[in-house]
Parts: sequence; C-alpha cells; structure tokens
Amino acid sequence: MRRSDRRIAEDDAWRILEQGGHGVLSTVSPEGAPYGVPLSYCVLDGVIYVHCAREGRKLEHLAHDPRVSFCVVGRVEVLPEDFSTLFESCIVEGVATEALGTEKQAALERFAGKYSPGFEEEGLLYIAALSEETRVFRVDVSSLSGKARRQ
Repeated sequence: MRRSDRRIAEDDAWRILEQGGHGVLSTVSPEGAPYGVPLSYCVLDGVIYVHCAREGRKLEHLAHDPRVSFCVVGRVEVLPEDFSTLFESCIVEGVATEALGTEKQAALERFAGKYSPGFEEEGLLYIAALSEETRVFRVDVSSLSGKARRQ
C-alpha cells in the first residue's frame, strides 16, 4: 500500500466487509482479461458468500481460475472545497469454491436476513422456490487489507 498512513487495522477492515452493502468481485478470464462485477454478498463465519445464476461469465472465469479479489467501499464523503474525499474500503484476496447443501442454505438465509430483515418466513419460501436456480460461492479469505481517510 503506497499510503501506509491510511492503512487500517485488520479488525476495522473486517467491520467494513461485514457491514458493506455491495462489493465488486474480480476474476480473470481464460484469455487473461480482468473482469469485475458488482454484486450483493454476505459474510458468515469469516467467509464471504456470493450468489449467481446457474451459468454466466463469472462462472466461466471461476472454473478457469478460482482466485479472486473482492473490494468493498464503505462510507464516502466528498470534500469539494478540499478536492478530496473521506472514505473507507477493504480489499480481499481469496479463493472461490461452490457452497452446497446445508452451507448453501445457511448462506442464502444470511442473504435474506441481510437484505430483507423482518421477512424471515417469506425469505425461506423465496429460497425454497429459487434454490435450484441459484448457485452460491464461498470466498475463503487469504488476505484482507483496509484503507481509510477519516479526517
């Protein structure tokens, strides 16, 4: 990190990751082209979970190379008079593998709780109806770093 004075503690980076609304998952194609896709995610027991359809570009990339980068931007405040920004963010490096069975179910329930709080029963019905059409991937974190400018 070039600006080491902006480095934040690992537990603070975890907080940003756990509280974030959306992130960008970056993969690489078999031809070596980078690809970043914004998506919803959840964190459960120190693992990042993402969900997707049964086929698609990111799945082709993950089949080729399961290594990923995942970025979350937390609070941002533009300071126009200073030509600057207050911000917080974190970046994860990890490996993505498919979550199946009870792990998949637990991740989908965490998604429902995160994005639709107060609708737990409806969420279970929604999961049951669409689970076969949905794939879930876990990203095991191999490194996590965070950066912030808060004043």
